Amino acid sequence: MRWIKPTFMALGLAAFIAAPVSAELDRLSDEDLSDVSGQGGIYLSGDISINEEGGPIDNSYFGRCDDGSKKCGARFANQLKEGGGWMVLDEIRGNFAFEGLTLRVRSVDSGFGGDGEEFNGDVLEVGLPNVVRYNDVRFKIAASNQARPTAPGFQQTDIFSVQMQGDVIMEGNMLVFPTGNP
Repeated sequence: MRWIKPTFMALGLAAFIAAPVSAELDRLSDEDLSDVSGQGGIYLSGDISINEEGGPIDNSYFGRCDDGSKKCGARFANQLKEGGGWMVLDEIRGNFAFEGLTLRVRSVDSGFGGDGEEFNGDVLEVGLPNVVRYNDVRFKIAASNQARPTAPGFQQTDIFSVQMQGDVIMEGNMLVFPTGNP
């Protein structure tokens, strides 16, 4: 092993510190900025827990998850058409984590079997993360006549239950096309 004498190290450090700095910050004009392009978007990572212990509501329908006679977890209800029934994700609970979900706006003006040119607008592009880790994620898919179980005359038919544990590999992008008039 070769040792450098301390005097050479001290002289080198002193020369580095004493060297003049000629970097200068200048303002950019609007014309100069118009030539600069970047990449927009959002990069997300997260660890999300949904109602692992059960909801804060405690009545004849809702309760803690360890009480098998009651429902527990979050609920998402979507009415498919005005005056129609409700499609429900019920008893949603568990934990999932992901890294690298991206969101950005993308212009679609070609492709899609010719439909892209006709569409000629912006869409939301969701870049799927490589791996999503699920830890005891559970939910039920159901049909209901009411959005809320506490509504009068509530009836629900559970269609099937889902339980996910482990890693899921997701690749590619999902495009969300807007509809209607903003």
